[in-house]
Amino acid sequence: MAKTQLNVRVDEATAETARERALQRGMSMNRYIEELVQRDAGEVGHTFVEAAADFMTSYESVFAEEFGPCESEGRDAA
Repeated sequence: MAKTQLNVRVDEATAETARERALQRGMSMNRYIEELVQRDAGEVGHTFVEAAADFMTSYESVFAEEFGPCESEGRDAA
């Protein structure tokens, strides 16, 4: 995969923390930052799925009333 260079400015304390954390994990600071961004992006997707599940749970009775029980309810009842 092609790499793109990013230049960011952070205060010295943040830079030192990043260096220390990368060193503790035995990885380059580039890899450490890359993993942080990937993890953050994954959490956004996970948060969306959790919110959708909460919505479906909250409005399950409304959907069942309007459209009937879902297929999984029919299989569980059998």
